[in-house]
Amino acid sequence: MDVASRDSCVTGDLSRILAMSTKLRNACITGDLLNAEELLTQEIQSSSVDNQSYANRSFIMARKHDWDHALQDALQSVSLHPSLTGYISKGIALCGKNRLQDAIRAFDLASVFTNSDSETTLILLIKAVALFNANQHEDAMPRVQELVAVCPKADTLACRVVEAYLCAQLGTNASDGGRHSEAADYFTAAVKANAFTSQSAVQFKYQDFTVLFGWDLKSLWEIANQKKCDVLLCAGRLGEAVESYRYMMDMSDETVKASCLEWLQSSRAYKLAFMRKCNALYAANGVAELAASGNAALAKKDYDRAIELYSAAIELDSATDTVFANRSKARLMKMLWEDALLDAEKVIELKPSAYLGYQLKHEALHGAQCYDEAIEAFQIMLLKLDEAPDPQLQKLHQHFISPFEAESAIQGVLHVHLDNAPLRLINTSNGRLYDRAAQIHAFKTSAEYKELLASIIKNADLQLEHIQDVVAMYFRWVMLSHRWGEKEPLLHDIQDKVVYELDSVDSIAKLQSFCEVTRDAGFLWAWIDTCCIDQTNNVELQKSVNSMFVWYHNSALTIVYLSDVLPSSKSCTLARSVWNKRGWMVQEFLAPKDWTLYLDHHSTNHKESMAIMQELGDATGIDLQSLVAFRPGMRNPREKLQWASTRITTLQEDIAYSLFGIFGVQLPVMYGENKRNALGRLLQEIVARSGDINVLDWVGKSSEFNSCLPADITSYQAPPWLPSLSADNVQTSISSPQDAMVVEMASGLFRELGSLSAARFAHCRLHLPCIIFHVTEVREKPSQNQGANSTYHIKAKGLHDVSITTEDRLTQFWPGRPALQTFYLVRPWNRDLLELPDFEELPAHAEHPPSPDASQSMEEYWTPPGSPLHDILPVPPGEQGTVDSESYSQALRLIVRLGQPFSAFLLAQQRGAEYKRIASDHVIVAQVKDIVSIRDIIDIRTLEIL
Repeated sequence: MDVASRDSCVTGDLSRILAMSTKLRNACITGDLLNAEELLTQEIQSSSVDNQSYANRSFIMARKHDWDHALQDALQSVSLHPSLTGYISKGIALCGKNRLQDAIRAFDLASVFTNSDSETTLILLIKAVALFNANQHEDAMPRVQELVAVCPKADTLACRVVEAYLCAQLGTNASDGGRHSEAADYFTAAVKANAFTSQSAVQFKYQDFTVLFGWDLKSLWEIANQKKCDVLLCAGRLGEAVESYRYMMDMSDETVKASCLEWLQSSRAYKLAFMRKCNALYAANGVAELAASGNAALAKKDYDRAIELYSAAIELDSATDTVFANRSKARLMKMLWEDALLDAEKVIELKPSAYLGYQLKHEALHGAQCYDEAIEAFQIMLLKLDEAPDPQLQKLHQHFISPFEAESAIQGVLHVHLDNAPLRLINTSNGRLYDRAAQIHAFKTSAEYKELLASIIKNADLQLEHIQDVVAMYFRWVMLSHRWGEKEPLLHDIQDKVVYELDSVDSIAKLQSFCEVTRDAGFLWAWIDTCCIDQTNNVELQKSVNSMFVWYHNSALTIVYLSDVLPSSKSCTLARSVWNKRGWMVQEFLAPKDWTLYLDHHSTNHKESMAIMQELGDATGIDLQSLVAFRPGMRNPREKLQWASTRITTLQEDIAYSLFGIFGVQLPVMYGENKRNALGRLLQEIVARSGDINVLDWVGKSSEFNSCLPADITSYQAPPWLPSLSADNVQTSISSPQDAMVVEMASGLFRELGSLSAARFAHCRLHLPCIIFHVTEVREKPSQNQGANSTYHIKAKGLHDVSITTEDRLTQFWPGRPALQTFYLVRPWNRDLLELPDFEELPAHAEHPPSPDASQSMEEYWTPPGSPLHDILPVPPGEQGTVDSESYSQALRLIVRLGQPFSAFLLAQQRGAEYKRIASDHVIVAQVKDIVSIRDIIDIRTLEIL
């Protein structure tokens, strides 16, 4: 509704309450109550059933304080025809007779007849005025003030007019009682009620208050200001009196002055008398020189007193550029930006060649958040410093930096921050999608950017930390974790459109709700994987997949949308949600620091809810520490693969791509390569970076990528096979005396195994260091199962016999039947055998390899670490030197471990020196028969596995 519509609405509501002829209305406004009464009596005599005339005459009798006749007419009006006007007149008359409860009931009944919120507001205001006139000030004023706070915008002015008039009445009462400070506060409230932006308009729109109560709205503002000046002087509040006088004179225009001719005719005499009185009062209070006293107050940080004294000095004709400058400084400290700006402009006017006025102008404009103008004023200030004739003033330029330097610093921080931010984000304030260029443009045109620029140019020392904080705060984004539904909006569906204006069908409603929740939570930016990635742009898709974990981690909040879990659902439904089956979900609940919304749990961060995290842990099998404070990397890779082993993705390659962030790797994204190739590339990267061969511990089918890798992530569902002997049992086993032969063998094996390099991949071939046991017999077992798998009995030199069930057809042989193919049962070399730390635990300089050359493939650039044992190899008895007891114990513990059951691989030699792993449907657990003779039966070397 525009201003004109609101005005006509309010005027119309008043006219319906006081329906009367123009002649009658004018008599009421001019105060000719006798004539008004006669006119209404004539109307009643001509029509004895005119309920409106009885009500109107009741108002006139109330104006005359003839409460008995006022009530009599009001009751007659209601009896003829209950109406809005009749009950209002009854309420006013009852207040006059001090029957307050009956009056309130009458006003309540009047509200039954209202047709609009505006009419209801006016009834409440009239009731408050009637109570006020009945000396119920403490009841009436809160009613009006509450209406000011809560009434519709169309009725705000009416409320403020009533508030102003009642405050002025209270001020008059206090002044008549000699309570001058109290009176000044009431008059101040009346003046500041914002009810008189257009006094003629107020007089016209609310003249019915004049009809009802005899108010003089036309001169209310002038009277309130004049009386305010008088009572401030009487109260000894000199500075405020001066300020009030200046305000009144500045705000008075010719129309207002013409309406108060007597005041204006004596204004100059009053002003001179006023100034003489002020000077005399200041002198009597020990203030001989106002400006000097203001300087002293400013030095003591008594800014209110300084402003008062400077204002008095200016008003009493001591207005110099120095006084204006000092008052501007005091007002800046009080954050009175507009007043400080006026003073700064005055300094510039009085001394245009000086830099100080522009410096003060910059500060005031900066405080008022007028940043463009503030920067402009600052640039002029720098120019004035450069042009200053005094070399000392020119040196002041060194304490500042130019806007160009500040912009460059912000630009540098901005680009660093956005490197780890989504490429596209939805602006929740307007519902539009912004690419990176649009995000930067939005920031550079924002109030936050301008405020930052305007603040840092004032200090020669760049505040990089502050810049980083502002940039990070502005670009806080919220991510959505959800399961894709049907007809999800893609990039082209929302580009150059307003999300909030789209038809709320299918998944559009989910997108709109997400943006609204994000906006209402106080965040400007939102990201959702459906439409914030250009799926047709391979470069953008590659960047997004590899960066998604970082985006979730750096997000201010991740909101979880569970399409199949109602907010009223009980806990423990998380495990059954389809969201929990998604492959991408793992990183979406591990990466974020803040994570919400689930059911009706009102925590702002559900990662701080032990109950919800426990539920999520039970549903996923992931430990609580990882759920709450996960760190990506290569530690415990086999466990992380198990987390993902039961999950599904729409695109087969995504089962591998969704784990890139979990392991902290960046690999090419090539949709169409198939899941075996995608998973193979990920696994070879894990082996290359971590040296951890536990990822080779799986059960199922071999991958075409490499036979030591599984064809599917589901092969990691079973927990990894672990030896049964604990570290304490190992220590106990070596505590008994060992003969010299065993000790020498242990030391030799320790050195030989320690000289091996870690497993590595090159051209999809695994170079695996192994302890090799030669297979001497392979026989197929008879089976009634007619399936594709066959079970074989395997004998290997130095090992107990094992069985293997596989879909591969193996060449059988035994001592009487020569072998046509070489088979090995191998124990892969593992760092745990030698009690070495994981690569993740090594010093930082050895943690990650250098970045690959553009010409190198991802599998070629990794240079495997050499042997880490050259400093800790044990010295066996008989050799030169003293045996290190810890190294000696390590060697013996190695022997004990080699004697325990282990998870073995069956390898079949191919053409040349390559081997292929034979996949089994269960873990092949092998064990050495005689540990003492192990050195004679094993072969230690690195095999190349296809």
